[in-house]
Amino acid sequence: MAEPFQLKHETFFDIQMKSDVAHNPVVAGFSTRHGGFSDKPFQSLNLGLHVNDNPNDVVRNRIKLAEALGTTLDQWVFAEQVHGKEIQKVSAGDRGKGSTIMKTGMIGKDGLYTKDRDTVLALAFADCVPVFFSAPGHSIVGIVHAGWKGSVLGIARDMVELWKQDEGIPVEDIKVWIGPSIQQCCYEVDERVISNVDKVADSRYSPYTRKDSEDKFMLSLQRLNQQLILQTGIPEKNIQVSDHCTSCEVSTFFSHRKEKGQTGRMLGFIKLL
Repeated sequence: MAEPFQLKHETFFDIQMKSDVAHNPVVAGFSTRHGGFSDKPFQSLNLGLHVNDNPNDVVRNRIKLAEALGTTLDQWVFAEQVHGKEIQKVSAGDRGKGSTIMKTGMIGKDGLYTKDRDTVLALAFADCVPVFFSAPGHSIVGIVHAGWKGSVLGIARDMVELWKQDEGIPVEDIKVWIGPSIQQCCYEVDERVISNVDKVADSRYSPYTRKDSEDKFMLSLQRLNQQLILQTGIPEKNIQVSDHCTSCEVSTFFSHRKEKGQTGRMLGFIKLL
């Protein structure tokens, strides 16, 4: 399957969506680390307000990305992410929350969705997995932040269940894109993480391999999230997975693991037109 995330502008990759969403247009993508105003170690398009960067530079960076997408920052909605599983439905009245001051965002949320057009949902990433959702014909989009904790808590699976139960959307109508993140080649974890993964993963198709050391493993969060989403009944053909590795491609993306925590954040974003 072709790579769904293609560089559209120096500041972002966009999702190459199939023709079946043409009647329900969506703008979605993932930012790069280029084209902004931040100084080292956040150079240059750091979009996170929580990493001790100059907040004025971060806001300038967010404005630049918003303009590149043909939007204004007051249309965007951000969250204070906590590596949990809480998901918030967003309305047009929430626009601007968290856009310039983090504590005004959706507190304690790692997933957002909306049925309102021109409301941009945004979450921050620097290795964790961004998962994007759309249901063509139902006017709804969403995004979740899935690190290992959010993944094993089932946040991506929960988004699908919310749409099915609360919004009445058939699972076969839901499309999913698993975006750029740290890949199995670079994501070493210990037995503590794997013991939690084993509780939810499909044992027939392990999302990790064991290293020579008995207590070290190489984990694919992409494959784990794909497995959990498939458990909801979404057809496999409705899920596209990026091959971009934020750690391998640190010249393009910020990587918390590769840069030992001293780095900026990308944004995953999605909106209905």
